[in-house]
Amino acid sequence: MSETVVVVVPDADILASTVAARLAIKIIDAQAAHGTASVVLTGGRVAAKVLRAVGDLPASAAIDWSRVDLWWGDERFLPTGDPDRNETQAREALLDKLPLAPDRVHAMPSSDGPDGEDAVAAAARYASELAAAGDPLPRFDVLMLGVGEDGHVASLFPGHPVLQEGGTTAAVYNSPKPPPVRVTLTLSTIQSADEVWLIAAGPDKADPIGTVLDGGSLPAASAVGVRRTLWLLDQAAAARVPTR
Repeated sequence: MSETVVVVVPDADILASTVAARLAIKIIDAQAAHGTASVVLTGGRVAAKVLRAVGDLPASAAIDWSRVDLWWGDERFLPTGDPDRNETQAREALLDKLPLAPDRVHAMPSSDGPDGEDAVAAAARYASELAAAGDPLPRFDVLMLGVGEDGHVASLFPGHPVLQEGGTTAAVYNSPKPPPVRVTLTLSTIQSADEVWLIAAGPDKADPIGTVLDGGSLPAASAVGVRRTLWLLDQAAAARVPTR
């Protein structure tokens, strides 16, 4: 049975260090169990801080980075190398410093890729890459997500038609948050992960997190792992978490 755990730490810096330590241990444990580890990355300021903190951990030396698969939960459909792409930020924060196997870094397509500016075709391309690594999905040991001020996760926004998409990936048009065109994993894909970690810092996240943990129906409420759902929050983001 899946469990939900809420972890609250004092501030965003400690949050990044806490998530980094947990991630390193999760990867080490996954490699001990399976020989490989599979992680879905997220974007945003806290995510970049987490990745930088992973690079500073002595425990990162215990990871065989050549046997880590990296995926993304969503991506801004922009040209390769654009500073607003989650992939670009992750590479700058950590990935370019690691001995990763290039074929295990599964970046989402860019708008200057083989499909041009056709986000639907780009989403289908990523779905095919997922299917090639599993049937129909690879094993995700941990899938990390930020939580938006409106309660969105990945590029799954409240009230947006993309929430009803079937399949494993989807193109997002008319995103309420720029840029307007994105590629995202669907809710069903997110829900296939062994563990889902929802990571948030700052007072602007307090209302949606409080709503979700009090039984509300924002998209973040549907981001649950098969075995565990872990909320990793700083005190400001946890200000409205209901007491039990």
